[in-house]
Amino acid sequence: MNKNDQLFIQLVYIFHSSAMVAMGKLKNPATDKIERDLEQAKQSIDLLEMIRDKTNGNLSSELQRTLDGFLTELRLNFVDEKNKDLVGS
Repeated sequence: MNKNDQLFIQLVYIFHSSAMVAMGKLKNPATDKIERDLEQAKQSIDLLEMIRDKTNGNLSSELQRTLDGFLTELRLNFVDEKNKDLVGS
């Protein structure tokens, strides 16, 4: 994997981690607490979707699978968190 591929994976991971923290799936490293902000999580997911759309056809199959995998995981977790809000209402 070349340097740009590694940097791309790091960029994708930053948005993935941000979304997971915002969904309360990971502790916020700044506060060491579990916090939820589903709007922020949605924004991180939307940014990754935009990156996927803008890089369509320009990624190796490995990078495409990685990006798609991160998006799938985030979407499933987001739906899970939204359903928790519906059940709790």
